[in-house]
Amino acid sequence: MEMVPDHELHRLEAAALANGASLEELIERRLGGEPLQYIEGSAQFGPVELLVDERVLIPRPETETLFELASKMVRLPEVIVDLCTGSGALALALKQAFPAASVFATDISHDAIEVAMTNMVRAGTPIYLAEGDLFDPLPKSIMGDVDLIVANPPYVAESEFDSLPDDVKREPRVALVSGTSGLEVIQRIGASVGRWLRPGGVIACEIGERLANSAASSFPDIPVVVRQDLAGRDRYVIGVKP
Repeated sequence: MEMVPDHELHRLEAAALANGASLEELIERRLGGEPLQYIEGSAQFGPVELLVDERVLIPRPETETLFELASKMVRLPEVIVDLCTGSGALALALKQAFPAASVFATDISHDAIEVAMTNMVRAGTPIYLAEGDLFDPLPKSIMGDVDLIVANPPYVAESEFDSLPDDVKREPRVALVSGTSGLEVIQRIGASVGRWLRPGGVIACEIGERLANSAASSFPDIPVVVRQDLAGRDRYVIGVKP
């Protein structure tokens, strides 16, 4: 008989107590493939606790490392942009780290922007949130003046989706799948990022581990390097505009 691991069972017990729910029901949901964080309703990301549900990607440790890397590469940024913000994780964590900065976050998903707005209110951390495709909804007044751009874009190829774990496939497909190659969104970010960064501005983008060389070559205007995650896998493209 399939069982929930002990460490998950403890979290489900806590969620049942907190929500007045039946533990048996929560176990059934977990065994049915629902992500643990959706059942709990929240996830910790750096300095912020986020509401998460089926409308947004669950923040992962790899993206926390992206937050840490990006934070160390800028000193006192005035303008920060978070593309594909999802739950607002990177944008809200960066606003906490740099409270004087103006933080702009975009996502193509209306549902994701709704969740990010809820998280912004919960955190009491004002940021600019806009629904739209990558740079499109940003105010043109910040073009060429951005100190830091971060992104955790979709980078799964269509052919890879079916092989993902069942609970991952319960997350929004639009936040996971980029297209045929998995590079499509990264390439579009790379083609535009140079116009938005100021000289000395930083781009920090999460990528799929198999995409390292192709992703790095997707940033023609910015010299970039590939950095590894805590497991030693190629996971980030980091660059500074000359």
